[in-house]
Amino acid sequence: MGKTDELVGVVDGTRTVVASPPVRTPVVRPRPRPRPLAVALLAAAVLGTVVLLLAGTGWLDQPAVQAWRTVCLAIAVQALPFLLLGTALSGAINAFVPADLFTRVLPKRAALAVPVAGVAGAVLPGCECASVPVANSLIRRGVTPAAAFAFLLSAPAINPVVLTATAVAFPGNPAMVAARLLASLATAAVMGWLWLCFGKEKWLRPAVRHLGHEHGRSRWTEFRHGFQYDFLHAGGFLVLGAMAAATFNVAVPRSVLDTFSGSPWLAVPFLAGLAVLLAVCSEADAFVAASLTGFSPVARLTFMVVGPMVDLKLIALQAGTFGRAFALRFSAATTVVAVAASVLVGGGLL
Repeated sequence: MGKTDELVGVVDGTRTVVASPPVRTPVVRPRPRPRPLAVALLAAAVLGTVVLLLAGTGWLDQPAVQAWRTVCLAIAVQALPFLLLGTALSGAINAFVPADLFTRVLPKRAALAVPVAGVAGAVLPGCECASVPVANSLIRRGVTPAAAFAFLLSAPAINPVVLTATAVAFPGNPAMVAARLLASLATAAVMGWLWLCFGKEKWLRPAVRHLGHEHGRSRWTEFRHGFQYDFLHAGGFLVLGAMAAATFNVAVPRSVLDTFSGSPWLAVPFLAGLAVLLAVCSEADAFVAASLTGFSPVARLTFMVVGPMVDLKLIALQAGTFGRAFALRFSAATTVVAVAASVLVGGGLL
């Protein structure tokens, strides 16, 4: 029942209390929550049906199709453990970490918070697939986007696993490890400061969902819901990025690599673009760079700096998490800054 207000009037000199009509409080019905799991299962069922239909025609037995399928699965399977790590960490931040922890730990001045967040990326042993959902959670926890983006770029590039893999791929060449560390940190910090100066909120449209502990629900329930949402949301874009990278791997002949390796001016931008298209996980890209023996050390350094920060699957993940307008602008600017940092640092150390 709604509330009833009393109206007091005077009729023939007598005070009369007249009850006003009840005022009903509007009932706000919650909107039905999306079911990403049902959508994912439906998409998987449709994809499975298409594969079964094509399997009978022999189309899937073609060498090019088999190569495409192998590369696509390799990229997706390679990135999947780190995507699981990132979404689990994102869910844990959402459910268990106090909302004001990160704002208390990071410096109050955003310009100082950017390099601190960039250095903090060294503690997360994951690839770019893991850093995107974590950066999203940091932003929704009150961390300035500039610092969150510095963390997003540095985490897959300077963590101990990546630096160890680089040292193994380039034995007896500690300068390559140092150059990768410095160029990646410089790129992350510069991009954070650029966003601080020129970034606009209208470019950043993160997916809306509840963050933090909700009254009446256990923290493990919050963790499960956050993990499920982030994993299903990012997983679909990961698959799209893997498909695009596999298409490039199959369509571009090996002879193209030999053409560009002979030109010092074209080698750097070519390997930067190749890193974007190949979408190799940051834990493995050093071995790919080491195999490109026809290219200069600076060009190979560029491949390792650009790859963990800008590739097809990462652009797809950023577009799905923060919006297409952000992903396009941020990826283009990151590529330019990463190439410049690689050339400057590599020219001095290599």
